[in-house]
Amino acid sequence: MFSRINARFNDIGTIGTLCTGAERHALRDEQREPGAEHFLLAALDLPDGTARRAFEEVGADPAMLKDAIARQYGDALAAIGLDIGSPPAASGGPEPLAARPGAYNASPSGQEVMQALAANRSQHAPLLGAHVVAIVAGMPHGVAVRALRAMGVDPDLLRSAAEAVARADARS
Repeated sequence: MFSRINARFNDIGTIGTLCTGAERHALRDEQREPGAEHFLLAALDLPDGTARRAFEEVGADPAMLKDAIARQYGDALAAIGLDIGSPPAASGGPEPLAARPGAYNASPSGQEVMQALAANRSQHAPLLGAHVVAIVAGMPHGVAVRALRAMGVDPDLLRSAAEAVARADARS
């Protein structure tokens, strides 16, 4: 019983870290509400390292994800005739937005990630970055999945790899 309570507390901490990280990535992208792509980036930042291992299992460099996501935003804007160009190298881009006080809000795709984590919580103990990767890679559409494909990553293979990494980590 104590181990289940302890696991729940650990999961709460992981969820807090995940949400804070996703919000930080969203604000850097000048978005107020984190989407699935921001949760995927935040999963790569988790100290358990399982999200990174899942990427490496399919031969993908997790460090390339942020640029692949940025290209998806740029391509979407270009498709409607907007050219944002490249940020000046000296400035490193615009300043991130500031977080708003109040309740935490995620975009619909971010909410989908959190709802899937909640619905599947009995299948993961403890909650790992690989679980987030599996959920996002299993989404049928969205910026995150397009970015994965742009990196040459098959989302179905990444999902399977993430699930295998999570199972292996749970056994050790």
